[in-house]
Amino acid sequence: MRLLHTSDWHLGRSFHRVGLLDAQAAFIDHLVSVVRAERVDVVLVAGDVYDRALPSLPAVELFDDALHRLAGLGVPTVMISGNHDSGRRLGVAAGLIDRAGIHLRTDPAGCAAPVVVADEHGEVAFYGLPYLEPALVRDEFGLSRAGHTEVLGAAMERVRADLAGRLAGTRSVVLAHAFVTGGAACDSERDITVGGVAAVPAEVFDGADYVALGHLHGCQTITERVRYSGSPLAYSFSEAEHRKSMWLVDLGADGAVTAERVACPVPRPLARLRGRLDDLLADPAHERHEDSWVEATLTDPHRPHEPMARLRKRFPHALALAFEPERTGEDPLASYAQRLRGRTDQQIAEDFVTHVRGSAPDPRERDVLSDALDAVRAAEVRAEVN
Repeated sequence: MRLLHTSDWHLGRSFHRVGLLDAQAAFIDHLVSVVRAERVDVVLVAGDVYDRALPSLPAVELFDDALHRLAGLGVPTVMISGNHDSGRRLGVAAGLIDRAGIHLRTDPAGCAAPVVVADEHGEVAFYGLPYLEPALVRDEFGLSRAGHTEVLGAAMERVRADLAGRLAGTRSVVLAHAFVTGGAACDSERDITVGGVAAVPAEVFDGADYVALGHLHGCQTITERVRYSGSPLAYSFSEAEHRKSMWLVDLGADGAVTAERVACPVPRPLARLRGRLDDLLADPAHERHEDSWVEATLTDPHRPHEPMARLRKRFPHALALAFEPERTGEDPLASYAQRLRGRTDQQIAEDFVTHVRGSAPDPRERDVLSDALDAVRAAEVRAEVN
């Protein structure tokens, strides 16, 4: 059975205030053409269909167009909600849409109710695990205190139990939206850290023949059976080195997996330039970036006059400008943000307590901080969903 694995469309998102709807529409055109040309049997969309819980009308119209075109091909599509989506809104009319071959899985309670598709070798059960915010789904899975690993583990226990009751030889595919250990993150993904821990081990998905992941925007292989497709477009300059693509996966009769990448169209290349302004404007090596979207980090000791206006004379699509004057590491003006880079909210909060009080928080205090951060995150999610 041939699968096309994609995710993180983020319909309605812009890139540094540049609208991307035309580029997203071009991706949908490309997706449909690949499904047709490669004789795809099932399309998998692993969450973050929209960029926000309340998407714009043009984004909804593009999504509606994508659904009609996929349904028109007669190819089943399995789609889950991600942490940017409102599961309730995305799942409206899911029962009716299901009849057209578009299977929306947005309710955590239905994670063990698969979409079953058969080929000449038997049945394949597709389990859709929407993004599981621990603070909101603990009760559903009977967990009093849990993070991402525990709720995903509980969901997969239900999946394995359902699979065990099916015909011997039934193959399985799981769609999930999560941060799996070993994955490489970038700046454009919304943080899903809970209690200082966001990553879950790949072993939580043991038993599935293929796991189609969403959330991280870089296409990557965690294991041969566990993969991220990445986003079809770049949504931050941290993705400048990404090669945007989808996975074309062949699932064999025995559950063996072979996969190849299918490139996505690039609306405009990205470039991250660094140096003194005069050097950036004169260096012939940057000629290839003159039609790119450009992020420039200026290292001049003093801020140049009208830097963006001057930069755009050579790079008309320059979008972002940062200043990092050349200084030694001991310079007290060194960026505070650099000192925080790579640290979680939990670590920052604990460091603050240590700095103010002179001693690190004890285990009970760490739990209080963790619970407070979780409560804030849950409140943000509830506000978006409602």
